[in-house]
Amino acid sequence: MENVVLTIHLILALCLIGVVLLQRSEGGGLGMGGGGSGAMSGRAAATALTKLTWIFAIGFIITSISLTLIAAQNATGTSVVDQFGGSAPAPTVPTAPLGADLLPPMPADAPLTPPRADDAAPAAAPSGEVAAPSEPAAA
Repeated sequence: MENVVLTIHLILALCLIGVVLLQRSEGGGLGMGGGGSGAMSGRAAATALTKLTWIFAIGFIITSISLTLIAAQNATGTSVVDQFGGSAPAPTVPTAPLGADLLPPMPADAPLTPPRADDAAPAAAPSGEVAAPSEPAAA
């Protein structure tokens, strides 16, 4: 049924285009007026083409609404995205932190967390003495 209505719809569209192109330009836009030397000239031909245009336009609108109703009956009520994705969620790809690929590789014995600011400061030395930097224990 849908194919029959669609075929009629396409035929009406082509007929509507043809009838509109056959009509005489009455506005004189761009300075080109239609000449009266055609096979069908006069007011009777314009009236017949106008009536034919209305008939084709009404048929085109009716077939458009019919196709919309047929498509709505055939719809399953699900989203197009649901048809492709199914019920399984999309797999997530773990991402590295921002800028992690720009850093040099870490040594194997490096701590996992960066030192806090108060841990990094050396202990206050007695007056006049300079604190020696602490050496990490050899593993």
